[in-house]
Amino acid sequence: MLEQTKSYLRIDGSEDDSILTLLIGAAKKDLKDSGVPEPTETDERYDLAVMLYCTLYYENRDPSLKIEKLNAAYQSLILKLKSYV
Repeated sequence: MLEQTKSYLRIDGSEDDSILTLLIGAAKKDLKDSGVPEPTETDERYDLAVMLYCTLYYENRDPSLKIEKLNAAYQSLILKLKSYV
């Protein structure tokens, strides 16, 4: 998941691997708390939701930035994933 997330964020180096690993873990916990367990088989929508969460918190570390569009996409995926649980 780390390499996939790095590719999604267009990150080449490894200097941010620890923060990305933290964000991936937080994304999975956030999804679980939202009623979306980690799938037992590959689910591209789940992976995309994890990557969107990471994008929200990696690229928008300035709390004054507006991130409604990314957050709306993330929330939409949560709702869709919950309907398949």
